[in-house]
Amino acid sequence: MVRGKTQLRRIENATSRQVTFSKRRNGLLKKAFELSVLCDAEVALIIFSPRGKLYEFASSSMQDTIERYRRHTRSAQAAPESEEQNTQHLKQETERLMKKIELLEASKRKLLGEGLGSCSLEDLQQIEKQLERSVSNVRARKTEVYKEQIEHLKEKEKALIAENARLSEKYGMEPQPEPATKDQRENQPYAESSSPSSEVETELFIGLHRSN
Repeated sequence: MVRGKTQLRRIENATSRQVTFSKRRNGLLKKAFELSVLCDAEVALIIFSPRGKLYEFASSSMQDTIERYRRHTRSAQAAPESEEQNTQHLKQETERLMKKIELLEASKRKLLGEGLGSCSLEDLQQIEKQLERSVSNVRARKTEVYKEQIEHLKEKEKALIAENARLSEKYGMEPQPEPATKDQRENQPYAESSSPSSEVETELFIGLHRSN
């Protein structure tokens, strides 16, 4: 035969109620103490008797435990609100980034000459100025690259000339003359003619030759 659960209810007899309270109270305080010792738990127990007398147990400090409980309660109540606010913020940030991407894509198409049908004259002038600035920047960078390459070639030429001089000195050969630069070739004066006809006086006779 299965016995049913006993339904708890208030003890009507005051004397029996007081005895039961004392026994259960002491048992509860003992269990709280054992829980704090065996499990290293922070336990605080507060009991008010029917007449309002206070009984308490705290494994550390009752005030510290109560304050810890209050902080935990406040954080637990604020957590759902914080998560909702964070979700809303992420949603707004996503929408802002999507709009920014759309604007950048539209600007890119216009710079490529696409989707210009809806542009006003002012918009077209603005795009034209932007393209001109872009071309100017590209040309400036191209000039810098040319200069860097020329300087690199000059340094390489100097290194080859120095290596040539070192090898010539090592093997007793006359070093090869350095090639004339473009400026030197342009500024070099033309060589004077060394033809004999420029140094010998000649006379031109017309008619018969007369002897003295």
